Amino acid sequence: MTAEGDPRLASDAVAEPAVVIVSGLSGAGKTAAAKLFEDLGYNVVDNLPGELLPDLAELVSSDRERFARVAIVLDVRSGDATLALAAMRGALEGRGIRPRIVFLEASDDVLIRRFSETRHRHPLADERGIASSIAEERSRLDAVRADSDIVLDTSDLSLRQLRERLFAALATDVRSDQLAFQLISFGFKHGVPLESDLVFDVRFMTNPFYVPELRSLSGLTDEVRTFVLGQPVAGRFLEFLAEFLDFAIPAYIAEGKTRLTIGIGCTGGYHRSIVIAEEIAMWLRSRDYGPVAVFHRELDRA
Repeated sequence: MTAEGDPRLASDAVAEPAVVIVSGLSGAGKTAAAKLFEDLGYNVVDNLPGELLPDLAELVSSDRERFARVAIVLDVRSGDATLALAAMRGALEGRGIRPRIVFLEASDDVLIRRFSETRHRHPLADERGIASSIAEERSRLDAVRADSDIVLDTSDLSLRQLRERLFAALATDVRSDQLAFQLISFGFKHGVPLESDLVFDVRFMTNPFYVPELRSLSGLTDEVRTFVLGQPVAGRFLEFLAEFLDFAIPAYIAEGKTRLTIGIGCTGGYHRSIVIAEEIAMWLRSRDYGPVAVFHRELDRA
């Protein structure tokens, strides 16, 4: 499935080169992401030796019409990924081009399963086995992850979801006094989203799952929303959370943070977490703290 027709990145006029650096763990979806960028007309450069990255930066800078959109895949295959990223970023920013850095990751069990299914060799594979290789790669890429603008956990994402999450994040215009927010509702029984900066557990609220007429309805329906928000504990939680975010968001902005990912979890991720995530999104928009994207991870699973 391609991303053709996606209006969020369909602008023909690009004042400055749109350069995206895609990094992350082997098996986390970098190849799929590169294909999505290719479908949108990006020039995709994959597995370029680190020594050639400054030359690529010069090429992008010198022909801004031809290289209006470039996606560069940079990972452990480039050698020292941290140094390679610093060199590439410095070379681009020195020429007036600020790249956006995307980091893709997934849980260990998902990565192991993907390597088993595809029979691909891990780039750091040795006699210690795949789990050890993944751990080593995580360690080597820690600094790259920390320096990334966008971190996405692809463990449970379909190609369509990856496209939506990726391009919603990249297409966001954020003022200097704002954050870009990503709210993810999820089910704890399916795991916590790895990219979450903050995680809130709403399993203390009465579960609509045990109300027969609500069980099959999602948190996007009026019936479930009324049931969840009608609980006094839901109102108190939202009051506490609003007070916390009013305190924390300006502090995050002052520290230079540009994006904040908030995970809202319940047991299955189908009722309570969806309702609360939507309420938080509505509140954030009313405060003009920045653009808000909401993703309900378990809807497709259900």
